[in-house]
Amino acid sequence: MPAEAFSLASIGWDYIVGGLALFLFGIQFMGDGLKNFAGDKLKSYIDRYTNKTWKGILVGTIITVFIQSSSATSSIAIGFVRAGLMKLDQSIGIIIGANIGTTITAFLIGLKIEEYALYFIFVGVLITLFANRKKHKYLGEILLGFGILFFGLRLMGDELSKIGQLDFFENMATAMGNQPLLGFIGGTVLTAIVQSSSATVGIIQKIYDSGALTLYASLPFIFGAAIGTTITAVFASIGGSASARRAAYINVGFNTAGALLFLLFLNPYAHLIEYLSAQFHLAPMMQIAIAHIIRAITISLLAYPFIKWMVALSRKLIKSDHSEQIELDFTGLDPTLAATLPAAALEASAKATIKMGELAIDEIKETQKFFNTKSGKYRASAAQLEDAVNTLDSKITEYLTSISHNAVSPDDIDAFLGNIQVVKNLERIGDIAMNLNEFYDMVYDDKGLFTEQAMQDVNEMYELIIRMMDFSIGYFMEPDESLRMVMSEKEDELDLLFEKAKRRHFARMSKNECSDPIASSIYVDILSNLERMGDHTHNIIKLLHDPTPHHELKAEA
Repeated sequence: MPAEAFSLASIGWDYIVGGLALFLFGIQFMGDGLKNFAGDKLKSYIDRYTNKTWKGILVGTIITVFIQSSSATSSIAIGFVRAGLMKLDQSIGIIIGANIGTTITAFLIGLKIEEYALYFIFVGVLITLFANRKKHKYLGEILLGFGILFFGLRLMGDELSKIGQLDFFENMATAMGNQPLLGFIGGTVLTAIVQSSSATVGIIQKIYDSGALTLYASLPFIFGAAIGTTITAVFASIGGSASARRAAYINVGFNTAGALLFLLFLNPYAHLIEYLSAQFHLAPMMQIAIAHIIRAITISLLAYPFIKWMVALSRKLIKSDHSEQIELDFTGLDPTLAATLPAAALEASAKATIKMGELAIDEIKETQKFFNTKSGKYRASAAQLEDAVNTLDSKITEYLTSISHNAVSPDDIDAFLGNIQVVKNLERIGDIAMNLNEFYDMVYDDKGLFTEQAMQDVNEMYELIIRMMDFSIGYFMEPDESLRMVMSEKEDELDLLFEKAKRRHFARMSKNECSDPIASSIYVDILSNLERMGDHTHNIIKLLHDPTPHHELKAEA
């Protein structure tokens, strides 16, 4: 059909839009299936194998190959930094690796796997529908997502080639060939919108394959896509610590610098791809894929020696308060120590538990600030601290379990049992703090308010709980009978505050002084959660004083 016969109306936009939607959905669905299939192993691998930068790059590459989203991998790394579970320079390695791993989609497109898309969908549906085990269902989801991804690309393909025959697109293609910056900006914007560099690259592969764009005009789109995909990581860092923001903006800077560098050397790079194409007889879509892969690897290699410099620069540009930093160090939880010197290992776990207690206190304080100010930054800060508390719970429990596999002396049994009980109660305190934030969200999202008296009562309970937490951690560090007696008095005081606050609340309700229905309905729940938090705080000292489980005592009796 001659070019003049084509018009915008003759293009099957439903196929393009629907195909793009299926492509994006397929990537997401396949990634979710892979994450479910791997379970918690993804985070475990990231946590375990990123002590060196080159390992971080390798882990970031492999994980992104599996989940098919550099944005998701970068967001996971930034989430670790937010929670203080990973150092900034460790996260940079993962982010760099993610940019390499995401190129695999373009390579698969270059292999024209789309021709077999419906077979993958068929097999994926059968497994998903008829599999009995979760692992098998997740495998079905992986195959189904894989098939949907390429079927979406197949739907787009023919219509995208038609676009290339429109007069206005030919003129635009000529303009982009003369002004590569237009394609560069176009790739950046398109990727920022669809949140997938793979989608942008896939579209360009199809258009280039149709002959509508030259290689010289296509490559800037690929360069720009590397910048557009960083927006997700930026969003993931919002409200987080300075380190999280630094990681996100290093990601932006790294990809922007790399993209601009390749744009600067566009001519020789295009000639290199043409040479490789001629030597290895590469099809058009594979040419774009190879260009995408070489760019990602080259930028990563160039950036590797400058990671420490990038980290140092980010610290100068993005200042932080010491208060927002969460630093966790697990090097003290030495497995060798657990196997050879259980007593020393117990001391190491106690130090980690004290850190956990300090973070739990900070989490309580942040929820109180959220209650008083309605500021989302305190809610986000509490969530970060909760992540850190949960991680310490997992690490310490795992470490204590490893100690128990060895001979623990009778003198250390109480210390062992006491440590377990403290960790368990601290974890529950953190959970309750998050419950409180959810209650506050319910009120504040509805533009609700607490009465002045209600806020005063809650704050009194908060202040008392924080003092009780200090006493509990102090007792764990150095048992003192006087502290135990004081703690018992504080527990009674908290119970009294709880009862008084309830009575005052019911009195206000009887006088119709509570104007906000949501705040009124959940206020007692808030008070109850604060009282439960105090119970767990008191439990720490009680169980340290007598760590033997009561059911065992009864059984012995």
